[in-house]
Amino acid sequence: MTSYVKIMPNSQIPKCSGPLVAVLAYDGLCTFEFGVAFEVFGLPRPEMGSDWYRYAVCGIESGSFKAAGGLVVSATANRAVLRKADLIIVPGWRGIDAPVPKSLIADLVRAHSRGARIMSLCSGIAVLAACGLLDQKRATTHWRYATSIGVRFPGIRLEPDMLYVDEGDVLTAAGSAAGIDLCLHVVRKDFGPEAANSVARRLVVPPHREGGQAQFIQRPVARERDNARLGPMIDWLRERLDQPHSIKYMAARAGMSLRTFQRRFEQVTGLPPGEWLIAERIRLAQEHLERDAIVTLEDIAAKCGFGSVETMRHHFRRRAGTTPGVYRKRFSLAARQLAGSTVIA
Repeated sequence: MTSYVKIMPNSQIPKCSGPLVAVLAYDGLCTFEFGVAFEVFGLPRPEMGSDWYRYAVCGIESGSFKAAGGLVVSATANRAVLRKADLIIVPGWRGIDAPVPKSLIADLVRAHSRGARIMSLCSGIAVLAACGLLDQKRATTHWRYATSIGVRFPGIRLEPDMLYVDEGDVLTAAGSAAGIDLCLHVVRKDFGPEAANSVARRLVVPPHREGGQAQFIQRPVARERDNARLGPMIDWLRERLDQPHSIKYMAARAGMSLRTFQRRFEQVTGLPPGEWLIAERIRLAQEHLERDAIVTLEDIAAKCGFGSVETMRHHFRRRAGTTPGVYRKRFSLAARQLAGSTVIA
């Protein structure tokens, strides 16, 4: 028996004045990804104040839609809402190879041209790709779809190991649950780390997950003795990120040959040793930038093992898509209170 769901706004909730988020609804709607977008952007959060997100469900065609899980969905807004939305979310697509209506492509391209952010969750990358919004840009999707998308759209710089990729005006998430990571990232950018942490606590999820989806791709599971040998060493490294660590030294400390260590380290962490070290140093630098508004970038670079601000800035741009100074201005509560007195690097 099919259930019927009409997605209606709650008239008892005070209206917000923040960014307008429009989530697409369509025949074959991916309900998990749709639910993720609603939980983060559509669920009433009066504790966040009146400048929190506004939310709309945009039906790409008229009438009701059959959604995954035996539901029938009727949207409360049509594509007119795309003309004013600040963030448009494609919550997965009905099929990685399913055609995208030309009229929808035109609407999304127009919205993007006027400054709206366009975001896909999981297979929703197919819609962004069809719009040409990912040409010569980094993007990710579920590892099962990476080959198909890469063949059909060779101009996309796919990074299938990433949980999500933020290119500023276009954002993509990997598998379904990675949509939570990307949505929290957007909240973090728009409202700061405290807001993202609050939403994460309510969802009972970590505000930030380490690693990428490489750790979820089918591969031989690392043997328990490898975890036992590498676990203590990984903890040891995290306590000494300010120090230089060669891969050769790490392998010797783990009591493995260089080739064996590199292979098993990636099996356990999802990243090669060198990339893991950079990711951990970026994470530590982010913590300092959020917490220590007065500490200089030179001191943070030294504390995190980068050696110089230039090296930290290079890896920050590559990994976080921004500079340490801009990150500090966006995410440090103290920096926001100082009203922009922090110098941007």
